[in-house]
Amino acid sequence: MPQAEPTQPHAPSCRKPSDARSWSDEERRRVQRRTLVVVIASQVLGGAGLAAGVSVGALLAKEMLGTESLAGIPAALFTLGSAAAAFSIGRLTQSWGRRVGLGIGFTAGGVGAAGVVVAAASDNAPLLFAALFIYGAGTATNLQARYAGTDLADPSRRGTAISVALTATTLGAVAGPNLIAPMGQVAVALGIPALAGPFLLAAVAYVAAGSVLIALLRPDPYLVARQIDAASAREGDDTSVTAALRPTAGAYVGAVVMIVAQVAMAAIMTMTPVHMSGHHHGLSAVGLVIGLHIAAMYLPSLVTGVLVDRIGPHAMAVAAGITLLAAGLTAAFAPGDSLPLLVTALVLLGLGWNFGIISGTAFVVDATVPANRPRVQGSIDVLIAIAGAAGGGLSGVVMSAGGYAALSIACGVFALVLLPALLWDRKRTPAS
Repeated sequence: MPQAEPTQPHAPSCRKPSDARSWSDEERRRVQRRTLVVVIASQVLGGAGLAAGVSVGALLAKEMLGTESLAGIPAALFTLGSAAAAFSIGRLTQSWGRRVGLGIGFTAGGVGAAGVVVAAASDNAPLLFAALFIYGAGTATNLQARYAGTDLADPSRRGTAISVALTATTLGAVAGPNLIAPMGQVAVALGIPALAGPFLLAAVAYVAAGSVLIALLRPDPYLVARQIDAASAREGDDTSVTAALRPTAGAYVGAVVMIVAQVAMAAIMTMTPVHMSGHHHGLSAVGLVIGLHIAAMYLPSLVTGVLVDRIGPHAMAVAAGITLLAAGLTAAFAPGDSLPLLVTALVLLGLGWNFGIISGTAFVVDATVPANRPRVQGSIDVLIAIAGAAGGGLSGVVMSAGGYAALSIACGVFALVLLPALLWDRKRTPAS
C-alpha cells in the first residue's frame, strides 16, 4: 500500500528555481478558476474516449477470440495499462506538473485506441492485446485529472473540486456508448468490424483531450501549489512540514475505499454487455445501459463532492459500500430480458463507484502535501488499476463457472470490505 512518507517537503530536489515565486490569494483563485475550465474541456473529450473500452471491449474480444470465458481480458489489459500509466503520470507530474503528465497520458490512450482499430481490421489478437494495454493510459489519465482541481482548492472545498473533473466527464462518457451503433456503421463503411467503431471515436477524443491540456493548462496548478508551499516555508509557516510528518493513515483508508469500489464496479460492468448479448439485447440496448451506468458514475459528482465537504468522507464511503451491495443484488436477481432492472442495477453500480472514488480521493488529498502528493496519488491509482484489472479479468471466469447472478452477488458482498477500514479510522481519529 502506498504511503505519504514523512519526507522533507521543501527539500531542494523537490523544487525548481521558479519555485521561489510567491502567489497572492487572488492569483491562486484566478489560476484555480482557469484550471477548472481547462480540466472540464479535457474531461468532456476524455469521457468519450473512455466509453469505448467499457462498452464494447468485451464484445470485441469475444468476437475475435470465439469464447466468452476470455471476454474479461480486454478490461484486464486496459486496466493493467492504466496501472502502468498511473505510475508514470504520477512521476511525470512530480517533476513537470499536471500539464505534461496528463497531456502525455491522454495522447498515449489515443494511440492505443487507434491500435485496437488496426487489430480488429486485421484480426490480429496479439496486436489487440498490446493496443488495449496502451489504450489504458487514457483511462488512467481520465481518472487522475480529478486531482488537478484540488491542487489550488481551499481545503474546505476539496470534495467539490474533485467532483468537477468527474462531472465534466459525463457529457462525453454518456454520448460515447450511445454512439456505438452510428460509429459501428462508420466502421463498416470503412471496411472494418462494427465493434471497432467506438475505438475510432476514442482515438480522436483522447488525442484532442491531450492537446487541450498541453496547450491550455498554463500556469500549471501543481507547480503553482508547490511554489506557494515553498513560499510558506520561507516565511516560517511550518504547516506543510507538520502535515507531512503526521500519521498518514488517511491515505491507506482512501486507497481501500477506492480499490473496493473499483473491483466491484469493474467486474459487474465488464460482464453486463456479455450477459445482455446472451439474452438477445442489441448493441443499442447495451449502449443505453452502459451509457446510463457511466452517467451515474460521473453525473452525481457535484452533489457528492458537496456532501463530502459537508458531512465528511467517512459517511460517503459507507454510502458507497451500501449502494454497491444494492447494485450487486439487483443485478443478480434481475431477469436477463428485463432492460429496466438491468438499467437500475448498473445505475446503482455507477453511483456506488462515484461515492467511493470521491470520498476515497478526499481521504488521500487530505493526507498529503504538495511535495509528495502526485507520487502518492499515482501510486494509489496504480493499486486501483491493478485491482480493477483483477476484477475485470476474473469476471469472465467467475461468470462462466457460476453465472452472472453469482458474480453480481459476490461483488456486492465484497463491497462491504471497506466498512471495517472506515470503522478503524473513525476510532483512530474520533474528532475527524
